[in-house]
Amino acid sequence: MKKLVLDYGNSLVKVGIFDGPELVEKFVFPERDALLSFLSKHEFSHAIISSVNAEARELAADIRTKNRVLILDSSLPLPFTNRYATPKTLGVDRIAGVCGAIQLFPGQPSLVIDAGTCITYDFVDGDGVYHGGGISPGLRMRFKAVHTFTARLPLVHPMEVELIGNSTETCIQSGIVHGTTAELEGIIGRYQALFPDVRVILCGGDTAFFENRLKASIFASPELVLVGLNCILSYNVAH
Repeated sequence: MKKLVLDYGNSLVKVGIFDGPELVEKFVFPERDALLSFLSKHEFSHAIISSVNAEARELAADIRTKNRVLILDSSLPLPFTNRYATPKTLGVDRIAGVCGAIQLFPGQPSLVIDAGTCITYDFVDGDGVYHGGGISPGLRMRFKAVHTFTARLPLVHPMEVELIGNSTETCIQSGIVHGTTAELEGIIGRYQALFPDVRVILCGGDTAFFENRLKASIFASPELVLVGLNCILSYNVAH
């Protein structure tokens, strides 16, 4: 029987079905009712939920499984050593991303960049020790901020533009798109200077937008969080 991993984000719910370490099916649900309908039709051997809101325990009751549904938080046993100073405040999506990196590149230092609502940077060394990283505003958050905190600047959307904008809209797009790209390249460069053999893994909703814009060598893994959740689930089942 297959395993269920569920990533409940700010706007979408991602579901992964795993057979061992392999992701065999993936589903994305924009709202709760569609998810509940799906869950009512399937049964799993094991399941884990990662949620950025308070609905995880309610969802656990709706999952048909032969074993206890795991809910990812700082108290759950993890396959890495956590050196974060405030482990209870470490986001579950960041935890899952780190575990995904360990699963994909065991024994190698990795920088996980999750380009979503926020851009998060998370570093785990080759011994499986997690040290922390950084958090900055995501692409769409930057566009919304420019519009919200000024009197006359419009709300525009990210798209490919020249470096030199020739209108207010294209200037905003240029500043944010090229500025965010420069931030990513700069952060990657600084990690590579400290750890020359670091693997850079890009995930999150804006993976496709950035993966071809970055000059640095990166490994794009849009499903990294699902892979990491399965890694955590397997680790807890085995222990």
